[in-house]
Amino acid sequence: MADIQQDRLEAAALSVGYGGRAVLDQVSLGIPNGKITALIGANGSGKSTLLRTLGHVLDPVMGTVLLDGKDIIQSPRKAVARVMALLPQSPVAPDGLTVRQLCRFGRYPHKPLLARTSDHDETVVDEALAAAGLTDLADRALHRLSGGQRQRAWIAMALAQETPILLLDEPTTYLDIAHQMEVLQLLRQLNREQGRTVVMVVHDLNHAAQFAHHIIAVANGGIHAAGAPQDLLTPELIRTVFGVSALVVPHPSDGTPLCLPLPASA
Repeated sequence: MADIQQDRLEAAALSVGYGGRAVLDQVSLGIPNGKITALIGANGSGKSTLLRTLGHVLDPVMGTVLLDGKDIIQSPRKAVARVMALLPQSPVAPDGLTVRQLCRFGRYPHKPLLARTSDHDETVVDEALAAAGLTDLADRALHRLSGGQRQRAWIAMALAQETPILLLDEPTTYLDIAHQMEVLQLLRQLNREQGRTVVMVVHDLNHAAQFAHHIIAVANGGIHAAGAPQDLLTPELIRTVFGVSALVVPHPSDGTPLCLPLPASA
């Protein structure tokens, strides 16, 4: 019988809120190791709150986030940052920063305070830039890059943390379709070639279907459903979670679910 590997990242009876308002209530889940997981749900459903709590940015009111079986709150933040890299939505860098300088920030969890960048750090930065396809742009100012290149630079910084788990909050926000595909294909490549576990908040259901192995639908402060795209994405789920009628048909190129919203009159 095959060994059953425990999920490295889990939540148990997790409740999170802001200013006395509950956002998540008694949420329990596991993030499959070595897979791409997409968090989907309507605006305000708690997707980003869940991601930030998993990433040790927000502390739960109740319940626990478990990283390698240990309560994440009991672990030093630097130790957590050596296992998980969190890329927030629309991150902002200081003016004039180059791609390489940004990428060096990813080495912070691995260095003592105020320590200089080592030769090993530079090697890791070079490898991260190469993985993100940015070697030729390493000395370019961040503000001079296209939207897709800039997002890849932030991903390169996360890669420089050398973490097996990547958390990304809406990594394709504000990007045109070409740059969206550029970023998503990079994440797929990192998953396939390096085995990194990826968790991302996604608005586009078809992106979730095409690029994720596992989908978690968040609604009404909890997990409405979780599973493989072909099992989870149904007209009933889309109607319940998003309040929208839709057709779901096989994609003509790869057979993944293709979600086609219907006009309200339909």
